[in-house]
Amino acid sequence: MFFKTLYWLALAWSTSLTSAFETVEDAASIARTLMTSTGVGTMATLYPNDHPYLAGEPFALQEYYSSCHTNGSLTLIFMPISRHSQNILHSRNHSASITVWSSPPAASQARVSLMGKVHVFPDGTGGENSIRECYIKSHPDAKRWLPDNEHGPHTALWARFDPHTIYFVGGFGDEHYIGSIPLPLYQETNPTISVTGRLNVQL
Repeated sequence: MFFKTLYWLALAWSTSLTSAFETVEDAASIARTLMTSTGVGTMATLYPNDHPYLAGEPFALQEYYSSCHTNGSLTLIFMPISRHSQNILHSRNHSASITVWSSPPAASQARVSLMGKVHVFPDGTGGENSIRECYIKSHPDAKRWLPDNEHGPHTALWARFDPHTIYFVGGFGDEHYIGSIPLPLYQETNPTISVTGRLNVQL
């Protein structure tokens, strides 16, 4: 009788534990929500191979972005004066990563890292009004730095970050999903607003 009771207790515990696990679909939804609601992440790039003393070294710093695309691509203001921008321009694939976490940050909370490519649009786009509106909605303090501001302090261009790899940590591994999220699933989950023009990438 004692062992039978232990068996049923163990079965009940394992069933409840399994049901508490986040699925990859849950992770995709949480990741898209994090990216949409945050607007600030840590971008990481690499110094170019011809840098005199930091060749190949990683560089990470907070950057603004706005989630303006239904497929999860991100809108950036690209400033050539920025260290990240210089690293991206010298990268063969224009590679970067952007990491976002829950607030307040904690080991038990979700965080996601997107790895991808940055596409710069030096000659403008067909959807600038929509892009501008979307970006300013996330970052009203960035009006002075917009690409179309003739009196802006720095040269600025619109750019789009297209992720190709998504890695998610939902929290502690015994309760949350940890691992990669397939790109098609990420792109199709919880779409946000869409804009027209060259900055927009359709699913």
